[in-house]
Amino acid sequence: MNYEAIIFDLGNTLVSYHTREEWPGVLAESIDAVAARLRERNLLTVEPGDLPPRVQAERPTPDDYHVVPLEERLVRIFDLGGVRLEADVLPEMCRIFTRPIFAMAYRYDDVLPALDELHQRGFKTGILSNMPWGCPSILWREELDRHQLLTAVDAAAFCRDCGFRKPAPVAFEYITGKLGVAADKCLFIGDDPRWDIAGPHAVGMDAVLIDRHAGDNIADAGAIRDLKQLLDRL
Repeated sequence: MNYEAIIFDLGNTLVSYHTREEWPGVLAESIDAVAARLRERNLLTVEPGDLPPRVQAERPTPDDYHVVPLEERLVRIFDLGGVRLEADVLPEMCRIFTRPIFAMAYRYDDVLPALDELHQRGFKTGILSNMPWGCPSILWREELDRHQLLTAVDAAAFCRDCGFRKPAPVAFEYITGKLGVAADKCLFIGDDPRWDIAGPHAVGMDAVLIDRHAGDNIADAGAIRDLKQLLDRL
């Protein structure tokens, strides 16, 4: 196939973050950090013991791929709907929420060399990623910049940008639009079979699963372990 663009997922594809099993603990840490800051600002009115069911009520509904902004979730969790908030409160809450997530991150060693080689070969490159709980895109663009990825790709898009999470077709159509490349001329690389394989296939885009933790025991015969294997295939 003569691809014109290679599009990547972010988490656990280009940058290591939490695993699915680790997420409940990370979420609890994020909520506790927001609660602590609200307490400092004399804005915390919800008892700590009442927070878990409020958090549980905000879990994304399966098969509903509409993005609910993090600000809206936090307002409901902490019962701030009737409170007059200073302009910096919600942005600060979102930034505090993401800190435990970003603290776990490290960029895989093969990423920047692979992106550079892809550009040398004439491919466009992009990133399309879901974000935990509809975090503001600006925080994730700062995160891309921290990992030297913002300028290493031709386009980057997050679910909050288009209002839908992967595997919704809208998300993939959004990034191909930014790249100016038809879906059938793109290859998607990601670590989640549902979001990153079934999602691209639904819009006519080829996809390859990456499993950085499987070693030689990759269950999917078409999967890759790292980006060197991707370069070898192209």
